[in-house]
Amino acid sequence: MKAFSQLFDRLTYTMHVISGVILVSMMFITLADVVTRTLFKMTDGSLDLTFIGGVELIKYGLLIMVLFALPFSVGRSQVIVDLFTEALPSRGKAILEGLFMLGFVALGAGMSYRFWHAVGQAQMSGETTQDLLIPLYYFYAISSFATAMLALAALLISLRCLFFWRGDKVA
Repeated sequence: MKAFSQLFDRLTYTMHVISGVILVSMMFITLADVVTRTLFKMTDGSLDLTFIGGVELIKYGLLIMVLFALPFSVGRSQVIVDLFTEALPSRGKAILEGLFMLGFVALGAGMSYRFWHAVGQAQMSGETTQDLLIPLYYFYAISSFATAMLALAALLISLRCLFFWRGDKVA
C-alpha cells in the first residue's frame, strides 16, 4: 500500500506541475492575444499578427489546469473550521476528514463517469472546437482521467484517515 501511495503521490505531483505549466502558458497566450490585437488596432489593420483560437486555448486550458491541480491539492488545501471540531480528539478529526473525503470520491467518480460518456458521444458526433477544430473527445478524455485521479486521491486520503491512523498521525 505504501509503495502504491508514494507512486500515486508522485503522479499527482506531476499533474500539479503540468497544471502550473498550463497556467503560465495561458498567461502568455493571453498576453500575445492582447498585444497582437492592440497592434492591429493601432496600425488600422495594416499589421495583422492576430491569431484565431486564443479564447479556445484559454477555455480548455483552464479546464485541464483546474482538473489536473485537484488530485494533488484535495488533501492539502482544505479549510477546516475549528469551531465544530475543536473539542474532538485527533482520531475523531481524522474520521471526520475521512468521511469528508468520501464526498470528493463521489464527486470525482461522478464527473469521471460523465466525461467518459461525453467521450463516446463526441466521437460519434464528430464534435470539434469552434475555431481550431480540435476533436472535443480529447478534452473529455483528459478530463475523465483527471477526475478519476481526483476520486482515487480522495479515496486514498480517506482510507489513510479511517484505517491507517497511528497515534497522532496518518501512517
